[in-house]
Amino acid sequence: MAVLGIRIIGDPVLRTRAQEVTEFGPEVQKLVEDMDQTMENVEGAGLAAPQVGVSLRVFTYQINGQRGHIINPVLELSQDYQPDVVEGCLSIPGIAAPVPRRRHAKATGFDKYGNPITIEGEGLLARCIQHETDHLDGILFLERLSEAERKAAWKKLRASNYQNTAASTVQQRSGALGSSFGAGLGGN
Repeated sequence: MAVLGIRIIGDPVLRTRAQEVTEFGPEVQKLVEDMDQTMENVEGAGLAAPQVGVSLRVFTYQINGQRGHIINPVLELSQDYQPDVVEGCLSIPGIAAPVPRRRHAKATGFDKYGNPITIEGEGLLARCIQHETDHLDGILFLERLSEAERKAAWKKLRASNYQNTAASTVQQRSGALGSSFGAGLGGN
């Protein structure tokens, strides 16, 4: 297993809809294991494959002691919303804001071996499922913010010192990198 580099806002892979996984084998299994190790290393709640430069519909999560992954998730969301909670993103260091999310989320898909699985929950797990699936669709949490919050976040992103924040975050993370995932699975 290896800790992978995390792509930062501005990288086109983060704004592109990821491709469906069509073959389950050792490469996909290694991707999931590397993503899980990377998520743990940076103490993230979730990590989507595009965030490590792989344009495939895969994400990992660790919420309140519940840990796992899902491939090719299909979402079912409740009609009602949970109270807004401040979200951040490993790909947008230093930016956090309250994001509206549905109260309950259910994702059906596959595990790394191609077996059907379902994950569902409320609260932080529902929020994570929605956030990571957004990544698979090329959507960043900034797009889910109210107009005022979105403007404030983009103003901070455009500030000259934001590049320093992003560069510092990348530098801190690079000390733990083992290798990057190969191009065999759509890596950039």
